[in-house]
Amino acid sequence: MQTLMYDDVEKRAGVVDESGANTTPSSNDGCQEAQLTQIKTMSTLQRIQTKLNVETRGIERVPEEERTDTSYWNIGSMWLAANMVVPSFTIGVLGKPLFGVGFVDSALVIIFFNFIGVMTVCFFSTFGVAFGLRQMVLSRFWFGWWGVKLIALFNLCACLGWAAANIIVGAQLLNAVNENVPGWAGILIIAFCTLAIVFFGYKVVHAYEYWSWIPTFIVFLVVLGVFAHSGDFVNIPMKAGTTELGAVLSYGSTVFGFGTGYTSFAADYTVYQPSNRPRRRVFLATWLGIYPTLLFTELLGAAVVTATSINGGDNAYQKGFDQAGVGGLLAAVLFDRVGGFGKFCVVILALSIVANNCPNIYSVPLTMMTLGRWTRNVPRWIWSTIGTGIYIAIAIPGYSNFESTLENFMNFIGYWLAIYEGIALTEHFVFKRGFGGYRPEDYDNPKALPPGIASTAAFCMGIVGMVLGMSKTWYIGPVAKAAGTPPYGGDVGFELGFAFAAVSYMGFRTLELRTFKR
Repeated sequence: MQTLMYDDVEKRAGVVDESGANTTPSSNDGCQEAQLTQIKTMSTLQRIQTKLNVETRGIERVPEEERTDTSYWNIGSMWLAANMVVPSFTIGVLGKPLFGVGFVDSALVIIFFNFIGVMTVCFFSTFGVAFGLRQMVLSRFWFGWWGVKLIALFNLCACLGWAAANIIVGAQLLNAVNENVPGWAGILIIAFCTLAIVFFGYKVVHAYEYWSWIPTFIVFLVVLGVFAHSGDFVNIPMKAGTTELGAVLSYGSTVFGFGTGYTSFAADYTVYQPSNRPRRRVFLATWLGIYPTLLFTELLGAAVVTATSINGGDNAYQKGFDQAGVGGLLAAVLFDRVGGFGKFCVVILALSIVANNCPNIYSVPLTMMTLGRWTRNVPRWIWSTIGTGIYIAIAIPGYSNFESTLENFMNFIGYWLAIYEGIALTEHFVFKRGFGGYRPEDYDNPKALPPGIASTAAFCMGIVGMVLGMSKTWYIGPVAKAAGTPPYGGDVGFELGFAFAAVSYMGFRTLELRTFKR
C-alpha cells in the first residue's frame, strides 16, 4: 500500500525526461515535495510501529476476526490492578482531614457511593463487547458528531488531571522513603514508567494490569497487619444533625467521583472481546474487579487515618501526614515497625500509580481522535507522549497542595460524568430502548447520527444543576447551603447535575427527533 502511494505521488510530482527537463510545472514542485515528504514520514513511523509491535488501531470499529480476547479475567484484572493502588487508599484517607467524618460514617459513605459510582463503569464496559467501539466513539450515538467534541474535551481534562493527581501521590511516597528525591523527580520517574507501558497499546496494558496488582495487594496486607497489631486505630464517633449530613454528602461526592471516573473510557478495554460474550458476565467481571477493590483500599485508608487523632493530633501519624501527605502517613505505619522492608513496601506502592494511570493515558489518544479527522493521522503513541508531557506540567506545580487539589478534582469528575451519564442513559433506555436501537456501522457517518443540539442543551442544564448543588470553599450553591451546616453546607452537585441533564434531555430530544428525524 505504501509503495503504491509512493508511486502515485512520484507520478504526480513529475518525471524527468532524457534532456533533464521536468515535465511538471515548477509552481507545483513545493506542494508535491511536501506531500511526498509527509507520506515518507508516515511510512517511516508505520514501519517503526510494526517493528516494535505497537498497537496501530485507532478509533475504527474492531472487526469480529480481530476480537480474540476471550478471557473474563482480562476484564476483571484490568480494573483490579487500576484500583489496587495508593490513590484509592488516599480517597479513604481524605474523609477525616477534609470532611471531619469518623470511621463508621466514612465506611458507610465508601460502601454506598462507590456502589452507585461503579455501576456505569460496569454497564458501559458491555458496550465495547457489543459494538467493538471505543467509549468516546460510542458517545456519538448520544451526543452527535459535533456534540461529542465537547465531551471529548471534558474527557481529556479528566484523564490528564486525574493522572496528575495520581502521580503526585506516588511522588509523595518516594519522597517519604528518601527526602533527597524531590517531588518533581518522583513525578518524572512514574510518568515515564507509565508511558513505557501504554506506548505499546492494548495488549501490553492488559498484560501489565494482569499481574501488577499482586505485589501491591501483598503490601496493603502488610499495612493492614502492621497497623492492626499496633493498636492505634481510633473509633472516632459519628456526629449528628445537619453537620453530619453536609459532611457525608460532600465526602460522598468525592468518593463517587473516584468510583465513576472510569465511565468515560470504560468500553475502551473490552473492544477486543467477541461480540457473543454474555453482557451480564462482562458486567459482573468488571464489577468484581473494581467494587471489592475500592472497598478494601478505601476502608483501609479510612482506618489508618484515624490514628492521627491520637493525643489530640500530637503523634507520628499526624506529623508524617503534615510533612509528606499520604506518603508520610504510610511511613508512620511501616518505617519504625518493619524498618528497611517498610521502605521497600512504600516504593512498591509508589510504583502502583503506573497501573492506575495506564487507563487514563491509553485513552488520551483515543479521545483526541474524536476531535477531528486530522487527529487520526498522528500515531497513537505520539498523542500518549504529548499527554504525558501535559500532565507532568500540571503535577509538578500542584505537588505542594495535593489534598485539596485531589478533593476538588474528584468533584469535577463526579460533576461532569454525572451529567454525561444522565444524557447517555436516558438516550439508551428511553429513546433507543436498549442495544437493538443502535446501528453501529453509522459510527463515522455524521448524517446518520443525532444532531447533538438536544444533548448540548441538556449538558448546559446539567451544569445549572451542578452549580446549584456544588459546595466549595470558593462557591456554595443555594441548594448546597440547605443541605448542611453553614458555611459549607453539603455537596449535592453530581446528584442535581444528573437529574437536570436527564429530565431536560427527554424534552429536548423529543423535539429534536420531531425536527430532524434522527
